[in-house]
Amino acid sequence: MSLFTCPICNNPLTRDKHTYRCINGHCYDISKEGYTHLLPVNRKNSKMPGDDKGMANARFAFLSKDYYAPLRQALCCLAVTLCGEAPRVLDTGCGEGYYTSGVYRALLQSGKKPHMAGTDISKFILRLAAKREKAVEFAVASSYHLPIADHSIDFLLNCFSPLALDEFQRVLRTGGYFVYVVPSEKHLWELKEVLYDHPYPNEVKETPYEGFDYVEIRHVEEMITLQRQEDIHALFQMTPYYWKTSKEGGERLATLETLTTRISFDIHVFKKR
Repeated sequence: MSLFTCPICNNPLTRDKHTYRCINGHCYDISKEGYTHLLPVNRKNSKMPGDDKGMANARFAFLSKDYYAPLRQALCCLAVTLCGEAPRVLDTGCGEGYYTSGVYRALLQSGKKPHMAGTDISKFILRLAAKREKAVEFAVASSYHLPIADHSIDFLLNCFSPLALDEFQRVLRTGGYFVYVVPSEKHLWELKEVLYDHPYPNEVKETPYEGFDYVEIRHVEEMITLQRQEDIHALFQMTPYYWKTSKEGGERLATLETLTTRISFDIHVFKKR
């Protein structure tokens, strides 16, 4: 049985080699890469929602070089510590699967038997995720309408993606964990100093959410050095700054062949009441 449910009738889906099906006969093809499409047309905000092909490729290229490995390792440690022997794990807004695959493999290597799924609104980025990790289910879906059964998830991961709290509460079981990753105060500060005349730090705060208890906030911070302009541009392209930077700021960044910058993240860990 799949972790996914039918987006039309909400019944469980079963998976065979080429399709997902529910008892009412609704059928969803599995792409050659290995993901399926569970986002109804009436829930799309645009013709091609989410990251486009260029952004997806930039994210995949950058993360594949392990510049963000410290964050992935921290998430893997949390998952192994907090998950039981056969956890049901969901990565919402999973992107190209860098953290998804890392968590799944860490759980396996610790002797657990995870059943894991990832969702994202971009089909371009899920093509890469499904190629990266064949053992995880992937589906195009909105975080605000997750094709997941009520109270079925033990560990929910959300890295830099929309905060759909009502849905996260719905799909998590009582006692399940919600792990929310956000940029910390000085994330990519040195990059921002190149892009902007007057950069400002990210807001850092502890925000309680109804129905959840705080477990901890884990801080991850390191300096990384990008050795090629190609990597610098890939990092730039996968950030919101790509759309908010002046032409002059982008030109300054394009002249650099190396860049040393801080990566800084806050991992907020919650437990559902």
